Amino acid sequence: MVGIIDEIEEKIEEEEEAIKEIAEKIVGKAKKIKKASSKPKKEKEDNSDADAITPELIKAAEEESIKPDIERKKKELLENVKKLKEKIAAEEITSEELKEKVKGKKKGEMLVPLEEYVKSGIYLGTKVVTPQMKQYVYRRRADGLAIFNTDIIDEKLKEGIEFLSKFDAKDVILVCKRQAGWKTAEMFGKVTGIKVFTKKYPAGVLTNTQLAEFFENELTIVCDSWLDKNALNDTLNVHKTILMVCDTNNFPKDANQTIIGNNKSTRSLGLIFYLLARGYCKAKGIETNIPDIDWWTAEEEKGAEMGV
Repeated sequence: MVGIIDEIEEKIEEEEEAIKEIAEKIVGKAKKIKKASSKPKKEKEDNSDADAITPELIKAAEEESIKPDIERKKKELLENVKKLKEKIAAEEITSEELKEKVKGKKKGEMLVPLEEYVKSGIYLGTKVVTPQMKQYVYRRRADGLAIFNTDIIDEKLKEGIEFLSKFDAKDVILVCKRQAGWKTAEMFGKVTGIKVFTKKYPAGVLTNTQLAEFFENELTIVCDSWLDKNALNDTLNVHKTILMVCDTNNFPKDANQTIIGNNKSTRSLGLIFYLLARGYCKAKGIETNIPDIDWWTAEEEKGAEMGV
Protein backbone atom coordinates (compact mmCIF):
# COMPACT_ATOMS: atom_id res chain seq x y z
CA MET A 1 0.00 0.00 0.00
CA VAL A 2 2.90 2.36 0.77
CA GLY A 3 4.25 1.83 -2.75
CA ILE A 4 0.88 2.76 -4.24
CA ILE A 5 0.64 5.93 -2.13
CA ASP A 6 4.16 6.88 -3.24
CA GLU A 7 3.15 6.31 -6.85
CA ILE A 8 0.07 8.57 -6.45
CA GLU A 9 2.09 11.29 -4.73
CA GLU A 10 4.68 11.13 -7.49
CA LYS A 11 1.97 11.52 -10.13
CA ILE A 12 0.45 14.48 -8.29
CA GLU A 13 3.87 16.16 -8.08
CA GLU A 14 4.39 15.64 -11.83
CA GLU A 15 0.98 17.15 -12.59
CA GLU A 16 1.63 20.13 -10.30
CA GLU A 17 4.92 20.80 -12.10
CA ALA A 18 3.17 20.62 -15.48
CA ILE A 19 0.42 23.01 -14.31
CA LYS A 20 3.01 25.39 -12.87
CA GLU A 21 4.87 25.39 -16.19
CA ILE A 22 1.65 26.17 -18.09
CA ALA A 23 0.86 29.02 -15.69
CA GLU A 24 4.34 30.51 -16.07
CA LYS A 25 4.03 30.44 -19.86
CA ILE A 26 0.62 32.14 -19.76
CA VAL A 27 1.84 34.83 -17.36
CA GLY A 28 4.91 35.39 -19.53
CA LYS A 29 2.80 35.81 -22.64
CA ALA A 30 0.43 38.15 -20.86
CA LYS A 31 3.34 40.35 -19.70
CA LYS A 32 4.69 40.50 -23.24
CA ILE A 33 1.26 41.55 -24.48
CA LYS A 34 1.06 44.26 -21.84
CA LYS A 35 4.58 45.48 -22.60
CA ALA A 36 3.85 45.54 -26.31
CA SER A 37 0.68 47.52 -25.75
CA SER A 38 2.61 50.30 -24.00
CA LYS A 39 4.74 50.92 -27.10
CA PRO A 40 3.68 53.51 -29.69
CA LYS A 41 1.46 51.97 -32.30
CA LYS A 42 1.77 52.45 -35.97
CA GLU A 43 -0.38 55.21 -37.31
CA LYS A 44 -2.87 52.80 -38.88
CA GLU A 45 -3.26 50.54 -35.78
CA ASP A 46 -6.14 51.01 -33.38
CA ASN A 47 -4.77 51.38 -29.83
CA SER A 48 -8.15 51.83 -28.19
CA ASP A 49 -7.90 48.49 -26.29
CA ALA A 50 -4.41 49.02 -24.86
CA ASP A 51 -5.65 50.24 -21.52
CA ALA A 52 -7.98 47.23 -21.21
CA ILE A 53 -5.08 44.83 -20.35
CA THR A 54 -5.17 44.92 -16.57
CA PRO A 55 -3.81 42.62 -13.84
CA GLU A 56 -7.36 41.41 -13.30
CA LEU A 57 -7.64 40.46 -16.97
CA ILE A 58 -4.32 38.64 -16.86
CA LYS A 59 -5.44 36.68 -13.79
CA ALA A 60 -8.80 35.84 -15.34
CA ALA A 61 -7.12 34.75 -18.56
CA GLU A 62 -4.75 32.55 -16.60
CA GLU A 63 -7.56 30.92 -14.64
CA GLU A 64 -9.50 30.21 -17.82
CA SER A 65 -6.61 28.10 -19.06
CA ILE A 66 -5.49 26.54 -15.80
CA LYS A 67 -8.79 25.80 -14.07
CA PRO A 68 -10.17 23.32 -16.65
CA ASP A 69 -6.79 21.57 -16.74
CA ILE A 70 -6.66 21.31 -12.94
CA GLU A 71 -10.18 19.91 -12.81
CA ARG A 72 -9.38 17.38 -15.49
CA LYS A 73 -6.16 16.28 -13.79
CA LYS A 74 -7.91 16.07 -10.43
CA LYS A 75 -10.65 13.89 -11.94
CA GLU A 76 -8.08 11.62 -13.60
CA LEU A 77 -6.14 11.23 -10.35
CA LEU A 78 -9.28 10.39 -8.39
CA GLU A 79 -10.22 7.80 -11.01
CA ASN A 80 -6.72 6.29 -10.83
CA VAL A 81 -6.93 6.12 -7.03
CA LYS A 82 -10.30 4.38 -7.29
CA LYS A 83 -8.94 1.83 -9.76
CA LEU A 84 -5.90 1.16 -7.58
CA LYS A 85 -8.10 0.63 -4.52
CA GLU A 86 -10.30 -1.80 -6.46
CA LYS A 87 -7.21 -3.68 -7.65
CA ILE A 88 -5.84 -3.98 -4.11
CA ALA A 89 -9.20 -5.12 -2.78
CA ALA A 90 -9.47 -7.77 -5.50
CA GLU A 91 -5.99 -9.12 -4.69
CA GLU A 92 -6.53 -9.17 -0.96
CA ILE A 93 -10.07 -10.52 -0.79
CA THR A 94 -9.07 -14.18 -1.12
CA SER A 95 -6.48 -13.85 1.60
CA GLU A 96 -8.87 -11.97 3.86
CA GLU A 97 -11.62 -14.51 3.33
CA LEU A 98 -9.23 -17.30 4.21
CA LYS A 99 -8.10 -15.51 7.36
CA GLU A 100 -11.70 -14.94 8.40
CA LYS A 101 -12.43 -18.59 7.75
CA VAL A 102 -9.60 -19.55 10.09
CA LYS A 103 -10.77 -17.08 12.75
CA GLY A 104 -14.41 -18.06 12.32
CA LYS A 105 -13.89 -21.73 13.01
CA LYS A 106 -13.88 -22.99 16.55
CA LYS A 107 -10.15 -22.83 17.01
CA GLY A 108 -8.55 -25.21 19.46
CA GLU A 109 -4.91 -25.47 20.30
CA MET A 110 -2.31 -25.76 17.54
CA LEU A 111 -1.10 -29.20 16.57
CA VAL A 112 2.27 -28.25 18.08
CA PRO A 113 3.40 -25.15 19.97
CA LEU A 114 4.15 -22.16 17.76
CA GLU A 115 7.85 -22.45 18.68
CA GLU A 116 8.03 -25.80 16.89
CA TYR A 117 6.72 -24.26 13.70
CA VAL A 118 9.29 -21.48 14.02
CA LYS A 119 12.19 -23.85 14.81
CA SER A 120 11.42 -26.08 11.86
CA GLY A 121 11.31 -23.16 9.41
CA ILE A 122 8.03 -24.46 8.00
CA TYR A 123 6.84 -20.86 7.59
CA LEU A 124 9.66 -19.96 5.17
CA GLY A 125 8.62 -19.90 1.54
CA THR A 126 10.69 -19.01 -1.52
CA LYS A 127 11.23 -15.77 -3.44
CA VAL A 128 8.81 -17.03 -6.10
CA VAL A 129 5.10 -16.95 -5.25
CA THR A 130 2.60 -18.51 -7.64
CA PRO A 131 -0.83 -16.84 -7.98
CA GLN A 132 -2.60 -19.70 -6.19
CA MET A 133 -0.22 -19.61 -3.22
CA LYS A 134 -0.34 -15.84 -2.77
CA GLN A 135 -3.38 -16.14 -0.50
CA TYR A 136 -1.33 -17.98 2.15
CA VAL A 137 1.48 -15.40 2.29
CA TYR A 138 1.22 -12.41 4.61
CA ARG A 139 4.55 -10.69 4.04
CA ARG A 140 8.06 -10.89 2.61
CA ARG A 141 11.33 -10.73 4.50
CA ALA A 142 13.95 -8.12 3.70
CA ASP A 143 15.81 -10.74 1.62
CA GLY A 144 12.71 -11.35 -0.51
CA LEU A 145 11.60 -14.68 0.96
CA ALA A 146 7.83 -15.05 1.25
CA ILE A 147 6.53 -15.87 4.74
CA PHE A 148 3.58 -18.20 5.36
CA ASN A 149 0.93 -17.39 7.95
CA THR A 150 1.51 -19.98 10.72
CA ASP A 151 -2.17 -20.03 11.72
CA ILE A 152 -3.07 -21.09 8.20
CA ILE A 153 -0.23 -23.64 8.11
CA ASP A 154 -1.70 -25.23 11.24
CA GLU A 155 -5.22 -25.16 9.81
CA LYS A 156 -4.15 -26.75 6.51
CA LEU A 157 -2.25 -29.48 8.37
CA LYS A 158 -5.38 -30.30 10.37
CA GLU A 159 -7.36 -30.48 7.12
CA GLY A 160 -4.62 -32.65 5.58
CA ILE A 161 -4.69 -35.11 8.49
CA GLU A 162 -8.48 -35.35 8.31
CA PHE A 163 -8.34 -35.87 4.54
CA LEU A 164 -5.62 -38.55 4.74
CA SER A 165 -7.51 -40.40 7.47
CA LYS A 166 -10.34 -41.16 5.03
CA PHE A 167 -8.07 -43.63 3.22
CA ASP A 168 -6.72 -47.02 4.27
CA ALA A 169 -2.93 -47.35 4.37
CA LYS A 170 -2.96 -50.01 1.63
CA ASP A 171 -4.54 -47.51 -0.78
CA VAL A 172 -2.05 -44.68 -0.21
CA ILE A 173 1.46 -43.95 -1.45
CA LEU A 174 3.82 -41.12 -0.47
CA VAL A 175 6.41 -39.88 -2.95
CA CYS A 176 9.41 -37.81 -1.86
CA LYS A 177 12.29 -37.43 -4.30
CA ARG A 178 13.94 -34.67 -2.27
CA GLN A 179 16.80 -36.06 -0.19
CA ALA A 180 15.98 -33.75 2.70
CA GLY A 181 12.86 -35.84 3.35
CA TRP A 182 14.10 -39.40 2.79
CA LYS A 183 14.79 -40.36 6.39
CA THR A 184 11.56 -39.04 7.87
CA ALA A 185 9.44 -40.16 4.89
CA GLU A 186 10.61 -43.73 5.43
CA MET A 187 9.78 -43.49 9.14
CA PHE A 188 6.35 -42.14 8.18
CA GLY A 189 5.79 -45.26 6.08
CA LYS A 190 7.03 -47.54 8.84
CA VAL A 191 4.64 -46.22 11.52
CA THR A 192 1.58 -45.79 9.29
CA GLY A 193 1.92 -48.76 6.95
CA ILE A 194 1.70 -46.46 3.92
CA LYS A 195 3.90 -47.35 0.92
CA VAL A 196 6.67 -44.79 0.43
CA PHE A 197 8.81 -44.04 -2.62
CA THR A 198 12.00 -42.07 -1.95
CA LYS A 199 15.04 -41.41 -4.15
CA LYS A 200 13.38 -42.68 -7.33
CA TYR A 201 9.79 -43.22 -8.30
CA PRO A 202 9.42 -46.21 -10.68
CA ALA A 203 7.92 -44.87 -13.91
CA GLY A 204 4.53 -46.38 -14.72
CA VAL A 205 4.14 -48.15 -11.39
CA LEU A 206 0.62 -46.74 -11.10
CA THR A 207 -0.34 -46.97 -14.77
CA ASN A 208 1.33 -50.00 -16.39
CA THR A 209 -0.41 -53.21 -15.32
CA GLN A 210 2.32 -55.25 -17.04
CA LEU A 211 4.95 -54.13 -14.54
CA ALA A 212 5.73 -56.47 -11.68
CA GLU A 213 5.79 -53.46 -9.36
CA PHE A 214 2.36 -52.24 -10.53
CA PHE A 215 0.45 -50.73 -7.64
CA GLU A 216 -3.16 -49.60 -7.69
CA ASN A 217 -3.75 -46.81 -5.20
CA GLU A 218 -6.48 -44.34 -4.31
CA LEU A 219 -4.37 -41.48 -2.93
CA THR A 220 -0.91 -40.12 -3.72
CA ILE A 221 0.87 -37.80 -1.30
CA VAL A 222 3.15 -35.55 -3.37
CA CYS A 223 5.85 -33.67 -1.43
CA ASP A 224 6.88 -31.30 -4.23
CA SER A 225 5.05 -31.19 -7.55
CA TRP A 226 8.23 -30.09 -9.35
CA LEU A 227 10.43 -33.00 -8.23
CA ASP A 228 7.64 -35.56 -7.95
CA LYS A 229 5.98 -34.67 -11.26
CA ASN A 230 6.13 -38.24 -12.63
CA ALA A 231 4.10 -39.59 -9.72
CA LEU A 232 1.77 -36.60 -9.97
CA ASN A 233 1.17 -37.16 -13.69
CA ASP A 234 0.65 -40.91 -13.25
CA THR A 235 -1.92 -40.25 -10.52
CA LEU A 236 -3.74 -37.75 -12.73
CA ASN A 237 -3.70 -40.22 -15.63
CA VAL A 238 -5.46 -42.89 -13.57
CA HIS A 239 -7.84 -40.30 -12.08
CA LYS A 240 -6.87 -40.86 -8.47
CA THR A 241 -6.75 -38.42 -5.56
CA ILE A 242 -3.84 -36.14 -4.66
CA LEU A 243 -2.73 -34.70 -1.33
CA MET A 244 0.01 -32.18 -2.08
CA VAL A 245 2.54 -30.40 0.11
CA CYS A 246 2.88 -26.93 -1.43
CA ASP A 247 5.56 -24.30 -1.00
CA THR A 248 5.05 -20.78 -2.34
CA ASN A 249 6.57 -21.80 -5.70
CA ASN A 250 4.18 -24.72 -6.33
CA PHE A 251 0.99 -24.83 -8.39
CA PRO A 252 -1.70 -26.61 -6.35
CA LYS A 253 -4.33 -26.69 -9.11
CA ASP A 254 -4.17 -30.51 -9.50
CA ALA A 255 -4.44 -31.24 -5.78
CA ASN A 256 -7.63 -32.41 -4.09
CA GLN A 257 -6.19 -31.27 -0.76
CA THR A 258 -3.14 -29.18 0.08
CA ILE A 259 -0.80 -28.81 3.01
CA ILE A 260 1.22 -25.58 2.90
CA GLY A 261 4.75 -25.01 4.12
CA ASN A 262 8.44 -25.23 3.35
CA ASN A 263 8.90 -28.52 1.44
CA LYS A 264 12.65 -28.09 0.94
CA SER A 265 13.96 -28.25 4.50
CA THR A 266 14.82 -31.40 6.45
CA ARG A 267 13.27 -30.02 9.61
CA SER A 268 10.17 -28.71 7.92
CA LEU A 269 9.46 -31.93 6.01
CA GLY A 270 10.21 -33.88 9.18
CA LEU A 271 7.63 -31.87 11.11
CA ILE A 272 5.03 -32.36 8.37
CA PHE A 273 5.61 -36.13 8.27
CA TYR A 274 5.53 -36.31 12.07
CA LEU A 275 2.19 -34.51 12.33
CA LEU A 276 0.66 -36.54 9.50
CA ALA A 277 1.88 -39.82 11.02
CA ARG A 278 0.73 -38.90 14.53
CA GLY A 279 -2.67 -37.69 13.33
CA TYR A 280 -3.22 -40.65 10.99
CA CYS A 281 -2.32 -43.26 13.60
CA LYS A 282 -4.60 -41.60 16.13
CA ALA A 283 -7.52 -41.42 13.69
CA LYS A 284 -7.06 -45.04 12.58
CA GLY A 285 -6.39 -46.39 16.07
CA ILE A 286 -2.95 -47.65 15.05
CA GLU A 287 -0.84 -48.49 18.09
CA THR A 288 2.78 -47.93 17.22
CA ASN A 289 5.93 -46.35 18.54
CA ILE A 290 6.27 -42.91 16.98
CA PRO A 291 9.60 -41.19 17.68
CA ASP A 292 9.24 -37.85 19.45
CA ILE A 293 9.26 -34.61 17.52
CA ASP A 294 12.97 -33.96 18.15
CA TRP A 295 13.88 -37.07 16.17
CA TRP A 296 11.88 -35.90 13.14
CA THR A 297 13.33 -32.37 13.19
CA ALA A 298 16.85 -33.20 14.41
CA GLU A 299 18.81 -32.58 11.22
CA GLU A 300 18.80 -29.65 8.86
CA GLU A 301 20.58 -29.54 5.54
CA LYS A 302 22.83 -26.62 4.75
CA GLY A 303 20.82 -23.88 3.11
CA ALA A 304 17.47 -25.32 4.17
CA GLU A 305 16.55 -22.13 6.03
CA MET A 306 16.81 -20.24 2.78
CA GLY A 307 14.29 -22.55 1.19
CA VAL A 308 16.67 -23.95 -1.43
